[in-house]
Amino acid sequence: MLESREHIALTDTRRNKYYNTALIITAVLFAVSTFFTEYNPFEILFNYNNLIDFITQEFLPPDFTRVQETSLALLQTFEMAVTSTFLAAVFALILSFFGSNIIFHVPLLNKIIRLIGSFMRNIPALVWALILVMAFGIGISVGLLALFITSFGFLLRAYIETIDEIGGEILEALDSVGASFPQKIVQGVIPMAVPGYLSWFLYSIELNVRDSTIVGFVGGGGIGLLLMGYIKSFKYKVATTAVLEIALVVIVVNIITDLIRKKVLV
Repeated sequence: MLESREHIALTDTRRNKYYNTALIITAVLFAVSTFFTEYNPFEILFNYNNLIDFITQEFLPPDFTRVQETSLALLQTFEMAVTSTFLAAVFALILSFFGSNIIFHVPLLNKIIRLIGSFMRNIPALVWALILVMAFGIGISVGLLALFITSFGFLLRAYIETIDEIGGEILEALDSVGASFPQKIVQGVIPMAVPGYLSWFLYSIELNVRDSTIVGFVGGGGIGLLLMGYIKSFKYKVATTAVLEIALVVIVVNIITDLIRKKVLV
């Protein structure tokens, strides 16, 4: 009994030590970051009244006189998010078969495809949009392409990992009966990977619905571009209407994707 108590005390001591160390490191990083960025965490607290007054006087109540214009732009933004995700999923699905070493075992090609996916995924859609706006100008097509690039990279890596998690046993069994490469994919990989594919696809839609607004700020079209125009022209009450519509769409999309996960994936 004493040994058990000593063991429990020792375990708690070690755990507390890790927690204390993590807390100290976090505090030091916060202090260093605050010093170099010259950030004053108390400035907002001391001036919160100005922020509240600005919001209540300039942004409220919402102006719904242009709700038709904002709704149309929001619809374009939603279409941009869904279309870019769908196209990215199709291309990522095809290329993921060649990026997985358990299906197409060519190490150099596998690494190149994975590297392409990582490169596209790790650069934010906002950065891609800025580059594309400078190259092609402002428009919906620029926003769609920016979202497509990041979604393609993200889904490519996700689909490759989904295939790798299946394992090679099923493919070895199909090899033993003389199955061709397309047969191994259709009969072995896809049936096992569909839940993972769908889960990552839904998650990518959620990301793109949110990112599509941000992409629009820099010229990617849709509600983001319209919202930036309202803010620049000091039409804050109309901007509030656009923000409320964006929030509503994001919430509805999250609810729908959660329902699909519960009904289909569980």
